Amino acid sequence: MFEFSYPWLFVLLPLPLLLRRNTQQQGSPLKHKALILAGGQSPGFVSKAPRSAKTLLALLCWCFLVLSATQPKWLGETVTLPQQGRDLMLALDLSGSMAISDMQHQGQSIDRLQAVKLVVTDFIQQRKGDRIGLILFGDAAYQQTPLTYDLTTIQTMLDEAVRGLVGERTAIGEAIGLAVKRLNTYETSNKVLILLSDGANTAGVIQPMEALQLAKAAGVKIYTVGVGAEQMVQQSIFGRQLINPSADLDETLLTRIAEETGGKYFRARDLAELAQIYKLLDQLEPIERDQISYRPQQSLLHWPLLAALFCSAVLVLSQLRWSGRLKNVG
Repeated sequence: MFEFSYPWLFVLLPLPLLLRRNTQQQGSPLKHKALILAGGQSPGFVSKAPRSAKTLLALLCWCFLVLSATQPKWLGETVTLPQQGRDLMLALDLSGSMAISDMQHQGQSIDRLQAVKLVVTDFIQQRKGDRIGLILFGDAAYQQTPLTYDLTTIQTMLDEAVRGLVGERTAIGEAIGLAVKRLNTYETSNKVLILLSDGANTAGVIQPMEALQLAKAAGVKIYTVGVGAEQMVQQSIFGRQLINPSADLDETLLTRIAEETGGKYFRARDLAELAQIYKLLDQLEPIERDQISYRPQQSLLHWPLLAALFCSAVLVLSQLRWSGRLKNVG
């Protein structure tokens, strides 16, 4: 069904007619202008048909503008969310090292960020009844979305995340501190942070141990994921060499953060290991909530705006064409 956010704006529809009537009563100078444009000919020279068409177009344009101002929207069928769910905050590392292509997918090498996106996308799609939030961190940490049931928005924000968006370094402590701060605004019994990183803390105003104490005091359970392969063939001037692309990964720190908050540390050397986090998180005890229902909304604002733009364009073109004809006659 249709709904209007500001239906009272429909009272503006007759405004042009009221203004026109008031102008006619006072004596409009437009008649004199028509005479001048017509080269001194009588008013009957100016065809009434084009004038009526232009008036109709102007009124249509006004109606479409008022309609768009009311913000029309389409409401879908009511959706009822499960009464049980979890509150999960995702913190994703976007530092420069996430560009290392040491992960395999369908026989092709992909970088770490692509691998994380593939797995997290599947993870998000399975979160029916859960609220998810997204934090991105590099030189600093930023909240992209608060805890929400809107999984489509979460997915969009994840798709738009690019390496280096928030700097090249890794602010693990700041990411944890921000997640704790946001989770503290909700009255939930299972505050969970899933932190994915491929390095060590090299930036941020909050040190990881400080953030750890904040998380423990707030009762936030942290699951950490160390991303990156342990072996990778690299081509150099000395030929092909076998290197460890995850040499900078601080597993000791990530393990301690997870264990001291009651979570678990995962080592994700490939996509299969990265996906193992599903099984554990599905075992988390969901919290009881009051039944929540909502109706999906789709804004229709752009349609009347486009119609108004079209009417305006036709009106301008017709005005230019009619003015040209009057000049030729004159």
